[in-house]
Amino acid sequence: MAERTPTPSFLAPNDTFVRRHVGPSDAEIEQMLTACKVANLDVLVDETIPAAIRMDGPLRLRGIENYGEAGREFGEHELLARLRALAERNQVRKSYIGLGYYGCITPGVVQRNVLENPGWYTAYTPYQAEISQGRLEALLNFQTVVSDLTGLPLSNASLLDEATAAAEAMHMAHAIKKGKRQVFYVSQDVHPQTLAVVQTRAEPLGIEVRVGNAMTTELDEQVFGVLVQYPDTHGNIHAYDALAERVHGVGALLVVATDLLALTLLRAPGEFGADIAVGSAQRFGVPRGFGGPHAGFMATSEKYRRQMPGRIIGVSKDAHGAQAYRMALQTREQHIRRERATSNICTAQVLLAIMASMYAVYHGPEGLRRIARRVRGLTALLGRELSARGYELLNQQRFDTLLIGVPEGVAHADAMAVVDAAAARGVDLRRVDGRRLALSLDETTTLADLAELVSIFAGEAVSVEAVAANAAAVEGELDYPAPHQRSSSYLEHPVFHRHHAEHEMLRYLHRLEARDLSLNRSMIALGSCTMKLNATAEMVPVTWPEFADIHPFAPAETVQGYAELFGSLGDWLCDITGFAAVSLQPNAGSQGEFSGLLVIRAYHRARGEAHRNVCLIPTSAHGTNPASAVLAGMKVVVVKTDAHGNVDLEDLRAKAAKHAAKLAAIMITYPSTHGVFEAQIKDICAVVHEHGGQVYLDGANMNAQVGLCRPGDYGADVCHLNLHKTFCIPHGGGGPGMGPIGVAAHLAPHLPGHPLAPTNNPNAVGAVAAAPFGSPMILPISWVYIALMGAPGLTRATQVAILNANYMAARLREHYPVLYSGANGRVAHEFIIDLRPFKQSAGIEAEDVAKRLMDYGFHAPTMSFPVAGTLMIEPTESESMAELDRFCEAMIAIREEIRQVEDGALPREDNPLVNAPHTAEAVCGDEWTRAYPREQAAFPLSWVRESKFWPAVGRIDNAFGDRNLVCTCPPLEAYEDAAE
Repeated sequence: MAERTPTPSFLAPNDTFVRRHVGPSDAEIEQMLTACKVANLDVLVDETIPAAIRMDGPLRLRGIENYGEAGREFGEHELLARLRALAERNQVRKSYIGLGYYGCITPGVVQRNVLENPGWYTAYTPYQAEISQGRLEALLNFQTVVSDLTGLPLSNASLLDEATAAAEAMHMAHAIKKGKRQVFYVSQDVHPQTLAVVQTRAEPLGIEVRVGNAMTTELDEQVFGVLVQYPDTHGNIHAYDALAERVHGVGALLVVATDLLALTLLRAPGEFGADIAVGSAQRFGVPRGFGGPHAGFMATSEKYRRQMPGRIIGVSKDAHGAQAYRMALQTREQHIRRERATSNICTAQVLLAIMASMYAVYHGPEGLRRIARRVRGLTALLGRELSARGYELLNQQRFDTLLIGVPEGVAHADAMAVVDAAAARGVDLRRVDGRRLALSLDETTTLADLAELVSIFAGEAVSVEAVAANAAAVEGELDYPAPHQRSSSYLEHPVFHRHHAEHEMLRYLHRLEARDLSLNRSMIALGSCTMKLNATAEMVPVTWPEFADIHPFAPAETVQGYAELFGSLGDWLCDITGFAAVSLQPNAGSQGEFSGLLVIRAYHRARGEAHRNVCLIPTSAHGTNPASAVLAGMKVVVVKTDAHGNVDLEDLRAKAAKHAAKLAAIMITYPSTHGVFEAQIKDICAVVHEHGGQVYLDGANMNAQVGLCRPGDYGADVCHLNLHKTFCIPHGGGGPGMGPIGVAAHLAPHLPGHPLAPTNNPNAVGAVAAAPFGSPMILPISWVYIALMGAPGLTRATQVAILNANYMAARLREHYPVLYSGANGRVAHEFIIDLRPFKQSAGIEAEDVAKRLMDYGFHAPTMSFPVAGTLMIEPTESESMAELDRFCEAMIAIREEIRQVEDGALPREDNPLVNAPHTAEAVCGDEWTRAYPREQAAFPLSWVRESKFWPAVGRIDNAFGDRNLVCTCPPLEAYEDAAE
C-alpha cells in the first residue's frame, strides 16, 4: 500500500474517533505507564506478547483509505455519509417472499427506548440478577407470550433463530430418548432454511433426517421425533391431531415450528399434542434486517425442563422475602454440560426478545388479535381477487400465505412471468416451481399494496377502490372452521393490559431500565467478555431502512450495498487475523465454534481421513468448547494445564502422539483464559500439525491481539471472532452476538453454504444459521468501528487495553494476589485475582465480593471462571483512568472490609459483604440492626453519592428458585404473598 501524504492540520476533523473510543488521555496513559514502571506502550507490549508471534510490520487494511484511517481524513459524520451512500445500493422493496420473515411495524416507543437505548443494549448477560431485574422481567414477559400462545407451559428466554431452534429441538428430543433412536422425520413442507440447518446439525451425530409427507408416511420405532410447520411453508394449515397420536404411538416426540401471530387466531400446538414448539418472534416488532438478529423461541412441557437448551428466566425471592427474578438452572447454562453436551448455546437474543415482548405488552391480546385478523382478512381478499381473475388457490386453509397456481389462459404464461412482472415494479414474490408461486402478507400490507398485487397478476391497472369494494365480502370468512379456530385465552396477566397508552408504555420501559446496571452507568469489567464502548456513530445505521427493512432472500441484484459491506468487512477481518477467507454466517460465538469444527471435519473427510475425530481441549477452556466439539461429532480429550495456567506442553505431546491416528483438532483460547500470552503457542500449533490435526483458536480474547499479532501467522487454522466483543456490537443484555470464522486457505472451500443463497462450492458444509449471513443488520456496527479506527487506531486500542489491565493489576496486586502473569510479570488484557484465602480467614467468598460491588455501583467481573473462587477482570481500552481508579478504589475498600472481619471488628455472619447488596428499602427502613452503619452499607465511598445505583432487590435465593420453578408471569397473588 502506498504511503499517504500527511493531511494538513487545518483539514483534519475537529476531533478523532480514536480519541473518543480510547478512554485514557495521552496524559493519563503516561501516568499509568509510570505506575506500571514501563517507559512507553511499545515496551509494555514487548514485555507482554512473545516476540516470536508479533506481526512483521504494522497492520494494513485493504481499501481503508476509501473510508478514512484513524479519523485523520474522515470524521464520524463524513463516514456515515459514505455508509449512507453504500446503504442506498440496497433497494427497499415490497417483499412478499415470507418463509418466516415478514414486514412489521416497530412501535416508536419501543424502537427509541429499547433498540436505540444504551440503557438496554449495553447491558451484559443477567448472571448478576440483583442488578438485572428490568431485563429479567422483560424476558419473563417474553416467555409468557411464547408459553401462552403455544399452549406449552415452559419456554426459554430465546434462541438464535427459528432454524437453529428446530435443530435444538431435534437434539433435545434425541436426548430425551437417550440417543437410542437415530431417525428424525422432517415434513417436506417446513421452511427450506430450517431443513438445511437441521440436516447440518444432524449429520455429525449420525442422526438420519428423513424428509417426506408427515401426514401419510408410516413411522417406525427408529423415529425419535417429527418436525412439522404450522402454518406450513406454503401457507397450508393442517390438523395435526392424528399425526400427534401416531407420533406418540411409536414413542416419539412431535416438534411444531409455528408462527406467534397466527397463533392468536389458531389453535395452540400444545392443544393438539405438540411436545415442543419452536419458531421466530421476528414479526413481533423486530425488523427483518436481511435475516437477523431475531429471537427464536422454544416451548415445551415441565417434564423436559432439564433437557431444554438455552436460558430460562424464573421467579424466586430475595433475602427479604420479596419476589425477584433470576436465570433458573444457571449453573447448567454457564457450563454447557461440557463433554455430555446436547447443546452449545451460551447466548440468547435478549435485546430482540425484549423488543418482541414489549410489542406484545404494547398491543395486548386484543391488539395482537386485531393485527392478525387484518392480515388474515387481506389475505382472503387478495385470494378472492386473484381467483376471480383465473388463478388457482392451492391452499384451502390459510393465515397470511397464498399458494397460487398459474393455469393457462391467465395474464401470464407461468409463475416466472408473474415474478418478473412483479420485480419490474419493485415487488418480490416467491416462485415455487414452473406453475406455482407463493406470497405472504403481513402487518405492513395496505389496500394499496393489494391493488398493486392484483394489477400485477391481472396485467392491467386495478384501483384501490375496486379492491376495497369487495372487502366486506370476506368479513364473515375470518373465523376458522373446526378444529382450527382458537378458543383458549392468552396474555391475561395485567402487564399485557396496563400499558397501551404511550405514556404508560414509556414509563414502564424506563422503570425496567432503571432496575438494570448497564455500561451507561459504570464499567463492566468482565473477563473474556470485552464490554467496550458501543459508539453512537456505530449504532445509528442499524435502524436505517436500507439495512433494517430487507428480506434475507431478496434478489442478489437488489442488495448490492450489503454485498459491498460484507466484502470489505470480510477483507478487513482477514487482514486482522491473517486468514484467507471469512464466513459471516455464524450468528453467535458458539455457532462460530461449531462451524469451525465442521469445516475442519470436512477438510479431513475431503482428504480421505474421515476417521479423524479426536479434539484436544485444555482444562481451562470455555464450556462451549467441549460442547461444540461434541455437537460436531468429535471425541473430547482433555489436556492438562500447568501451575502457571498454561497448556502443559508435555501432556499435549503425549496426548497428540497417543491419538495421532485420529487427531482432528485442538481448541485453544489465546491469550489464555487465564489472561496470559503463552510463549509456547507456536510449539502447541506445531505439535498438533505434526500429528495431522488442525488448530482451532477461540477468538474470545482477540481484543489483546488486533494490530499486534495474528492467529493465521502463528499457526492457527480456524478462528472465530466475537464481533459482539472485540468489534463493538453491543451485548444487548445477553444477545445478539455474531461469531464469524476466519480460515486458512486450505479450509476456505469448506466454509458454510446455504440453500437459498447457493454458491458454486460443492465442498461447503451445510447451513449453520437460518439466514445466509447470520445477523446482517448489526454488521454495520463493526464496519463503522473498523473504518473509523483504521489500522493505527485498532492497534492503539489493543495497546491501551493491555495497559489498562496491567495498570489495574499493579494497583490491586498490593491487596489481592494476581493469580497468573507472563514471563515478565505482565498480564494480557485481563487478569485474575484470587479470593480463595478469604473463605478461611473471614468466611467471605467470591460471590460476597461480587454482590458487595453492586453497592459501589459496579457489575462484578467474571466470577469463579476459569478458577473457582476468583474474579477475572478485563477493563478494555474504552475505560478512562478515572473509571479504572474508581473500580480499584472499590476493590481496595472491599479488601479493608474483609480485613475488618478478619480482625474481628465485624462479625462473620453480619457484615457488609455477606448482606450485600443493600436495597434502598432496607437502608431506609424503620429498623437497622446490622453491626455496621447504614452509611457504610449504602455509601461506602464518598463518590458513590454522586450517582447512586440502588439494586432493585436483595440477594436472591437461587436454590429456592430452582426448587420452585416458575417461568411465566406469576399471578397477582404471588406479588401479594411475596410482600407479606
